[in-house]
Amino acid sequence: MPSLNLAIARLINTGNDNFAIWVVKAPYPSGYVLRDCVWPIELTQVWREWQQMFTGTSALEISRSTTSQRTTPLSVDFSSPAATQPTGPYSSRLMQYLGMSLWRWVFDGPILGSLERSRGIAMGRHTRLRFRLEIRDPDLIALPWEIMQREPGQSAMSISQDLLFSRTTSEVEPLPYLRSDKALSILLVLGHNENLQLEQEATILQQTLAQPEPGNSNSQKYAPCVVKTLLQPTPQELIQELETKAHNVFFYAGHGLPGPDGGLLFLRSDMTLNGIELAQVLTRTGVKLAVFNACWGAQPAAINHQAIPASSLAEVLIRHGVPAILGMRDEIADHESHSFIQTFTEALRSRKPIDEAVALARQELLTVYKFNQPAWTLPVLYLHPDFNGELIKTFDEGITELPDTVIPDFTIPPPAASLRSLSPEGTIWVVRSGVNRIGRTKDNDIVIPEPSVSKRHAEIFCRNTLTDATLVRTYYLQDFSTYGTTWFLGPNGWQQILREEVPLKSGMQLKFGSARGETWEFMIEDS
Repeated sequence: MPSLNLAIARLINTGNDNFAIWVVKAPYPSGYVLRDCVWPIELTQVWREWQQMFTGTSALEISRSTTSQRTTPLSVDFSSPAATQPTGPYSSRLMQYLGMSLWRWVFDGPILGSLERSRGIAMGRHTRLRFRLEIRDPDLIALPWEIMQREPGQSAMSISQDLLFSRTTSEVEPLPYLRSDKALSILLVLGHNENLQLEQEATILQQTLAQPEPGNSNSQKYAPCVVKTLLQPTPQELIQELETKAHNVFFYAGHGLPGPDGGLLFLRSDMTLNGIELAQVLTRTGVKLAVFNACWGAQPAAINHQAIPASSLAEVLIRHGVPAILGMRDEIADHESHSFIQTFTEALRSRKPIDEAVALARQELLTVYKFNQPAWTLPVLYLHPDFNGELIKTFDEGITELPDTVIPDFTIPPPAASLRSLSPEGTIWVVRSGVNRIGRTKDNDIVIPEPSVSKRHAEIFCRNTLTDATLVRTYYLQDFSTYGTTWFLGPNGWQQILREEVPLKSGMQLKFGSARGETWEFMIEDS
């Protein structure tokens, strides 16, 4: 399935409200495009209007410009029948106006061209386009990007028939080895909630998650589903159950609070687990999908109306290497949650990829609880950039599996590598197994203090692949520079890397920033 990945980041040294939007991954070589833009005051205002309408809370401050704090009237009066938007309930017009405003800000100029051509490529292959959005500015995380739509009357991107929408991030640990499963094995954890009758809720969720197979000729295509329930476990009891490695889905329902380390999940009123602690056990026990029916699972924590970077539970988990996380952007009512879960689980059991299952369940919410209500906008899906969304094997795939005895040990560290300057008495940087950030400032793992090097210029990381039962570890270089000024020496001379990802071989020569700058050599020690 072709994939188009976009990234949005605030430009630090060019103005408070200046952003860059660029293509990180495209299904064709010339699709890696970039555009600079300014966050408009009108978007801040309509976002505040949205917050007042649907949550009753004040929005995080997106704009950092002092001039943007002045109150000016919106270009559209939602309460007026003469508004330029289609007539209808106030909430519908507000929903649609914000969706179109976000679309127009993101998909302008070359970005729109890359989207349209990528969609055409997917249509030519008789499949959907997988669209993944990476929001690198923490103040923009809370926005409902899932509602983006091009024109009135058209579908929002997250419920479109020709693409699959999800969020992602490139700042991730390598994807762990994922076993091939033939059934859903769900660990259902019900934590502390003052308004929840646990036994009754457990029964409802178990029935919702493990619906019997439909009695039709296609029932053989439905995978089995097993649900194990833990009611208010201690952290030790939860970890012990996960350590059995019997579950590929983790489902939590209960109370949660945002925090700088992924927030807190209240297993009991006096026992909590934070996002970092949970991430450690999920990644080492083979869980592919973590679902959270808890408040603020996809929302960042904030101080003085400013979001804390990488603080939402979903972001913490995906950065640690959990393949897929589904959280709620805000509170969701129990009846809405049960409708979503039933459709979502049924789609997973019919062997659909996770992002397609989310789209189907989101459509169910929109149909049952209406477009002008926020229910369908609440689920937020994060997918690891190297994960294809497959939770269980498709029905027509072969059943031959590699026995456990031939699965290589993924705990063995990758070969030692380094990045060495070829200048006399140049610097040598050790490349670690995780993500190695390269940039001009001291907060990077590899610091190249040249004026032409971006603050966050590139990354080197190691990826695991399994080929014929042989574990292959390959280092890659990913360009994130503002103007694509990363270079490698190829057979035809120096070649530019523009928002691309290239495999690294020992002895490959690289440049960052100016093509006349310092030359670096990537070395693998045992090659």
